[in-house]
Amino acid sequence: MDTDLNHGNEAAHGIEITLNGRRCRLIHQGVTYADTHAALTLTEAGAEKVHYFPRADVNMARLERSVHTSHCPLKGEATHYRLLTEDSPVENAAWSYEAPLDAASKIRGYFAFYRSRIDRIDETS
Repeated sequence: MDTDLNHGNEAAHGIEITLNGRRCRLIHQGVTYADTHAALTLTEAGAEKVHYFPRADVNMARLERSVHTSHCPLKGEATHYRLLTEDSPVENAAWSYEAPLDAASKIRGYFAFYRSRIDRIDETS
């Protein structure tokens, strides 16, 4: 399994999900793929904070479901997506929990992106 696809610490440490309150934009190759003032930030012990973008604020025409899935004992089953760029797809660049466990119910249907597979996520006031 690709360790980059693990969603943080596998130990049962709990998670915290908060409304970000800042403008978050996903930019790759100079193109904005997601832009929101309603991101949720998920904090999990032993892992980097992850911004989850509401589906309505993601350019869904640029995401294509992949066959890859992963499991997190705290969040549940994640479906992965490739990012369709002008050059070529970025495999498994994003993931979403369509039916998360109760502890992560706030992120149902939101999208998160692997920072290692995209250029940047800007966070501004």
